[in-house]
Amino acid sequence: MATPARAMERHRTPAAPDTRSTLRALEVLLAPLAPRDFAVRLWNGETLAPAAGREARFVLVLTHPASLLRMFWPPGELIVAEAFVRGDWDVEGDLVHAVSLRERLRVGPRELLALAPLAPALLRGARSPTPLSRAAHLRGAKHTPGRDAEAVRHHYEAGNDFYALWLDERMVYSCAYFEDPTRSLDEAQEAKLELVCSKLRLAPGDRLLDIGCGWGGLVTWAAEHHGVSALGITLSPAQATLARERIAARGLGSRCRVEVADYRTLSAEPFDKVVSVGMVEHVGLARLGTYFRRAYELLRPGGLFLNHGISPATPRDRSLRARLLREGGFVQRYVFPDGELPLLDETARAAVEAGLELRDVESLREHYALTLRHWISRLERRRAEAERLVGVTGYRIWRLYMAGAADDFDRARNTVFQALYVRPDGGRSGLPLTRAYAAPP
Repeated sequence: MATPARAMERHRTPAAPDTRSTLRALEVLLAPLAPRDFAVRLWNGETLAPAAGREARFVLVLTHPASLLRMFWPPGELIVAEAFVRGDWDVEGDLVHAVSLRERLRVGPRELLALAPLAPALLRGARSPTPLSRAAHLRGAKHTPGRDAEAVRHHYEAGNDFYALWLDERMVYSCAYFEDPTRSLDEAQEAKLELVCSKLRLAPGDRLLDIGCGWGGLVTWAAEHHGVSALGITLSPAQATLARERIAARGLGSRCRVEVADYRTLSAEPFDKVVSVGMVEHVGLARLGTYFRRAYELLRPGGLFLNHGISPATPRDRSLRARLLREGGFVQRYVFPDGELPLLDETARAAVEAGLELRDVESLREHYALTLRHWISRLERRRAEAERLVGVTGYRIWRLYMAGAADDFDRARNTVFQALYVRPDGGRSGLPLTRAYAAPP
């Protein structure tokens, strides 16, 4: 196999000292990735080809002589991610595949020892990185109504127009359901809406509550296709405004509405069905009991509750190493402040303790990986518009966040569950003896 130095397509002029040091550092850092299926391009245009016989799935771009320093010191995924957002490095091509290499691309004691002699050259002329200004700065105790509303505003401050660039026509901001992987995103999102409605056995005249309704995609679908009376609640005024416009445009004002409200303070008569899609991740582990008790209180006896949420696929890493490296801190800091992913057993325990009966669970992990790839592709195709709406930094945050999320689902680091619960009515569930979810005629 050719060494990196031999595989380099060089310009006619000799490599500068900082270029030579970077090449030697790359030999050390990229050794665990052999045989490499990607190229590396330096700031001066020189290119490190993939291994012989391998096609480049992407190009790793180092934009200046201090790129490697910015990426790997101090060690940690947050540092690498922030360097990407600043533009210290970039990826042309398959960003999901690039992110998937993170577990193999580690800087440990052996790598640090090998890189030590190169440190003076890599440090030459390096300046402190520019602080990123888009981190969330929330006030008050975690998962109180006021702070939760502030966290939501941070996440949705990008604006409705930004989300409309890459979501489907109904703006459903959760995993789609691909009955066939070749289906379009719009088709798969409509299939997911129907899957939820079928599991809830919606029937004409049912009163439906959607906790965390987003832009109203589910409440409008349920009203149009199942004849229900639907209420959606969100903490985002911008979402509520657009949802109301869409409800009016479809002539559904008499059958569904969207309000800005917190599920903890909602006052309403019991509903026949309650649904929450992509909301439980923002509840907080310490508040799961409150969340499921409110779902129980908001349901009539015999009513159904469908909870759809992301969960770690394995127990949390509570090691000192994980705390020191602050892995996962990027999403908390820049995308979903205060977000916490409860394990399936934690949500089920809280629900059962609240009085609900667990009836069914389905994993949609592969569906979310497919959904995220659609979102990334659509975002990348609309790059110029996205940068106009949220700036270059915002675009890079979202692109990296979604690529990392897709990789997490691909590799079963995270999964997503739909869990169906019933509020028992004297032991009667009202459900069929089989998984015949279709609502009765």
